Amino acid sequence: SGFLLFGIALVYGATGTFDIPNMAAIVASAQTIPSFFYVGVLMMLVAMCFKVAAAPFHFWSPDVYQGSPTLVTAFMSTVVKTAAMAAFIRLFSVFAPNNVAGSWTTILAVISGASLLIANFTAATQQSVKRMLAYSSISHAGFMLLAIVSNTTNSFSAILYYTMAYSFGSIAVFAILNTVARAQDGDETFSAFHGLGKRNPFVAACMVIALLSLSGIPITSGFFAKYFVLSGLFGKGFSWLIITAILCSAVGVYYYFKLIIAMYFREPKKAEAISFEPVHLVAIAITTAFTIALGLFPESILRMLA
Repeated sequence: SGFLLFGIALVYGATGTFDIPNMAAIVASAQTIPSFFYVGVLMMLVAMCFKVAAAPFHFWSPDVYQGSPTLVTAFMSTVVKTAAMAAFIRLFSVFAPNNVAGSWTTILAVISGASLLIANFTAATQQSVKRMLAYSSISHAGFMLLAIVSNTTNSFSAILYYTMAYSFGSIAVFAILNTVARAQDGDETFSAFHGLGKRNPFVAACMVIALLSLSGIPITSGFFAKYFVLSGLFGKGFSWLIITAILCSAVGVYYYFKLIIAMYFREPKKAEAISFEPVHLVAIAITTAFTIALGLFPESILRMLA
């Protein structure tokens, strides 16, 4: 918050306004911009990267996710992250003109690549499902930042579509994790999901749909979300970033599929069925339905968000 406030103060000192449209007009028309303006932009960039848990400002995220109640973690990973991303692109769309964009675009591209690499390879080594989801959240933040790097007219709608696909999948996974962990005496490791396909077939099927979407398997909403984001980078000189994102997505498939294997190919610790509260079942069913709908009509939904 201190970095953000200091950055805003420096940008205000350079432009003389807090109004975002006026700021954009001043930045676009200025012949010369004071050097401390760029310092302010970079300070705001650091603050917003911390808020969305992008590397190397991500260290708080796994511990907070693991230490918080599961429903609070679900709220942080969806609503809070969506709001932070909206603020991120709202602020940095101001600095799109060529006389400013170069000062932060390359830095943000490096941050996006680092987030993808660090988060995915670290998530693959986790034993706690909640910590794995925390690192996957960092990875998804890296993907969403790619849309800001591309700076296209569709960047905002691509981020909105991505946050919708990610949020619906995450809510379903966290809602299932909340009940499964309680049924397993607080166990939040992969072993808690052993045999869930037999103990509650409906919930396990919803979990599979959510995980397939989060991993970006083709024809799911997660696949189209990543496609819309990456397509904006083509022709922008960030081929290395596109390759990094695709390779990291393959790593993501590995750790998401570990959960699917645990549900269907591992024997459960307890044989009795896991019962879910009706409100949780309704939430899981609704988010699963929205995940399917986003994957069936991606272009229509993207046009609605434009």
